[in-house]
Amino acid sequence: MPSQKKTRWAQLRVGILAIVALAILGVLIFLLTGTSNPFTPKAIIYTYLADSAALGENAPVRLNGIVIGKVSKIALSGSRDPNRVVRMDLQIEKKYMPEIPVDSIAAIGAENVLGTKYINITKGQSLNTVKAGQEIPSKNVSDINDFLEQGSNLLVQVQGILKRVDAIVSTVEAGKGSIGKLLTDEQLYNNLNATVAEGQRLVSALNSNKGTIGKLINSDELYADVRGSIARLDSLIDGLQQGQGTAGKLLKDPALYEDARATVVELRRILADLNAGKGTAGKLLKSDELSNQIAGVIDRIDVTLDKINSGQGTIGQLMVNASLYDNLNGFTRELQAFMKDFRANPKKYLRIKLGLF
Repeated sequence: MPSQKKTRWAQLRVGILAIVALAILGVLIFLLTGTSNPFTPKAIIYTYLADSAALGENAPVRLNGIVIGKVSKIALSGSRDPNRVVRMDLQIEKKYMPEIPVDSIAAIGAENVLGTKYINITKGQSLNTVKAGQEIPSKNVSDINDFLEQGSNLLVQVQGILKRVDAIVSTVEAGKGSIGKLLTDEQLYNNLNATVAEGQRLVSALNSNKGTIGKLINSDELYADVRGSIARLDSLIDGLQQGQGTAGKLLKDPALYEDARATVVELRRILADLNAGKGTAGKLLKSDELSNQIAGVIDRIDVTLDKINSGQGTIGQLMVNASLYDNLNGFTRELQAFMKDFRANPKKYLRIKLGLF
């Protein structure tokens, strides 16, 4: 039978083993679930904000999204500056201190709208890094309350839109307006149904060989005629491309092209001569002297016509003197009567008398 001393020693060993096991288990749980290593050296820096935004102590501190420490303390600073009301002490692992430039900016962030909040430090560009006990600048961001206030305004606007939409739907359901009549008017439905039926009859007629359009769609003879016309057109185009016929020669004969080109060159030369004032036509276009002469002739003709219209001269008298016109008309009638009598009895006027002395 074991002695009492050995029993106590066995119980002590079991207790020590249990304590060691629990300690190891606690350390493992802390290392697996904690945000920092308790055995790593730490340094405290601080920042000021206008509002803690419901951020709690032990909240993570991140450097560009990477966890580098936690918030060790949050308290009122006693400052009257509205941007420095709350002081936050940030416990940073020392190995990350050389990675935080003095111009870095701290701000409150959140994983989502209702998610866990944390302090996020945006890394600056300065070559100097922050030291333990120094302040890091901060930037105040909009709190969830601001978003909720904005969302409330948006909700009011959406409610107003929904009310207007509901009013429109009520109007449509009541059969008012064009859309309401489209939905509730049985006469319109009957008309649409009749139109659809008429369209179906038209399609049926088109599918048959009835009517002109139906024959155009279904007639093999018409298809053959169209295909034949296309074949003849294709043959005509081939003939033109080969230079056959007058049109083909116009397209393919180089001599005709050269003649046309020479004609164009000659036409350009003639136009150049006209623009230069050469020749009669060129002088007519460019010579001021010839233009003045023509204008003078036109003026003299105009003066002459004025004299004729006023009865001056023989022609003017003929134009305006009625008695001279009547005399001339009577003379003309007598001359016509004489010529008629002369043709009827020429011997009367052509008698020749011969006498001997």
